[in-house]
Amino acid sequence: MTVTGPEGSTSETPDAGESPLLRAGAEAVERGELREGLRIFERAAQVEHGDLRLCALVDVAVVTDRLGDHAAAAERFREALAQMPVDARRMYPGALIGLSQALQNLGDLDGAQEALERAREALGHDDAPGDLRLACLVSSTAVALHRQQWWRALDLASESLDAARRFGPEHAGHPLMNLAAAHFETGRWELAQDFAGQALAAFEAVEDPAGVAETRQNLALMHTRTGSFEAAEPLLAAAQEYFEAAGAAHRAGIGRKVMGFIAEQRGRADAAEARYREALHRFEESHAVIDAADVRLRLATTAFAAGRFEDGESELALARGSYAVRGLGLHCAQLDYWHAGLLEPLVAQVPGLLARAVDLAVPAALALDAVRYELPDGAQRDSWNRRIVNPALRLAFRYAYLAGDARLVADLIENQCAGTILDIDRLDAAPPAPLDLFEPFDPPSESAAAVQDALQLGTALAAVAAGAGLPVAPPPRIAVPPDGHIALSGWLEAAEQRYGRRVRADRVIPA
Repeated sequence: MTVTGPEGSTSETPDAGESPLLRAGAEAVERGELREGLRIFERAAQVEHGDLRLCALVDVAVVTDRLGDHAAAAERFREALAQMPVDARRMYPGALIGLSQALQNLGDLDGAQEALERAREALGHDDAPGDLRLACLVSSTAVALHRQQWWRALDLASESLDAARRFGPEHAGHPLMNLAAAHFETGRWELAQDFAGQALAAFEAVEDPAGVAETRQNLALMHTRTGSFEAAEPLLAAAQEYFEAAGAAHRAGIGRKVMGFIAEQRGRADAAEARYREALHRFEESHAVIDAADVRLRLATTAFAAGRFEDGESELALARGSYAVRGLGLHCAQLDYWHAGLLEPLVAQVPGLLARAVDLAVPAALALDAVRYELPDGAQRDSWNRRIVNPALRLAFRYAYLAGDARLVADLIENQCAGTILDIDRLDAAPPAPLDLFEPFDPPSESAAAVQDALQLGTALAAVAAGAGLPVAPPPRIAVPPDGHIALSGWLEAAEQRYGRRVRADRVIPA
């Protein structure tokens, strides 16, 4: 699921003055003519002075990012930031939020978070612009989604939606889409589609063609991942037409990847690989390294299916390297599980491959299993277990059995029989203060009725979604008789080292 965040505003950030060139550039962008807008903004950067020139530099960076040249956009943002005072009321925090978005697209999530922290500091005074406070919250949600920190993403997205309600309903589309993304990834598919539908209505009501296209693409991706290809294709085609015409290489690459997946599922292997290669080219052109890694996983799958095992292994290694260097441990665990599954037809034929398959499957299953205690309610935990954990554990059991490792099989059984423990401390504690909430907000502005309707329904859905569930503690370690050894001790240590995530609590309980 792609995530949505503020792309920055054009020609709205100068602290003084007005420029016909900046206004013309903004109008071109609003029409979807990104390259024309970029040309106008670059001209403005040459002829304007003072705040207007700095605004033009920021606008150049924003449009460059939307066109998919994320590395160049980050350089432009940094160039502008180096020349503006830190007390520039709108330009300075706005440029930092834009820099964060470019760095997210580049996969530099640490840098993106650092830029947002600087923006938050700049927006800490009472009269800071409310729209930029909201943009900072929305971009923070996007970072959490990239990191697969589902609980934090859900909190931040709900908070962003509440901020949009209080500040201005016309800004509701991005929080609604982020809620859709977070709920979809944690298994609440129907709720996710409801949120996405409200996001689409919100973007349509304020005549935001880029937001409409992004939401259609995300809805198409949801339908694709649930097997509803016929529902996905018209949405995908409409979004792709917009992104191709606008020259938005990154988003066009996402569309090509989804087209490839549909072709792959329909048995059209050659067409699938061609679409994946087109997507990879777009992602590499944009330096969108996480998306490039994602599509390499699909290329590995097609390579294994065609018997090109070395090609498949190479694609997986490149993808895993991209995730690992950015600290995306859960991505690595998901890739290792998928890798282990691709090896299944070969383990009986290739000497030594079964041991490698076990080494991939068991730590990955344990890391994926541990995610459940991070999810905020029982429905999401149940969905995660059914869709993600149970298949991974079945694969780990199967490989342990094939390897003849009776102790590993027994330990896996003990691990599964341990059950789930309520987190009493969290249950008794007062609810925490909302994350990153800025106060005060300006009063709501006048907005179209359709936006108000979308926002009202989206807020109601968010309240329902937040109202369920008992908190659970991280899974304990299991002491197994008669020798009292800790079940899966070596595997747990391997998982925590390999993925940089805590997969078990320190607490030990007897089997």
